[in-house]
Amino acid sequence: MSEEGSRRVGVVVRGRVQGVGYRASTRYQAQELGLRGWVANQADGSVALEAEGPSAAVDALIAWCHRGPSLAAVSAVEVAELAVVGDAGFVIKR
Repeated sequence: MSEEGSRRVGVVVRGRVQGVGYRASTRYQAQELGLRGWVANQADGSVALEAEGPSAAVDALIAWCHRGPSLAAVSAVEVAELAVVGDAGFVIKR
């Protein structure tokens, strides 16, 4: 963790998570939590994201990822710790 109290995680969310507003909802949640990073659909039907910021906020986003938006049906959430990179903002990638 290069910034005091900051951490970055890579997350892969599986289940019915594409076509249900998962990326937009994730960006909204991340912005509300003051996190930086990105979210993107993956070819295998999963959604991947990287989120960086205060540890408690990262934990809150991970907890939200287990639920997702109302139309999602999350079956698995995989989390990996990553090096902090200092992104600006939180974006949706294609």
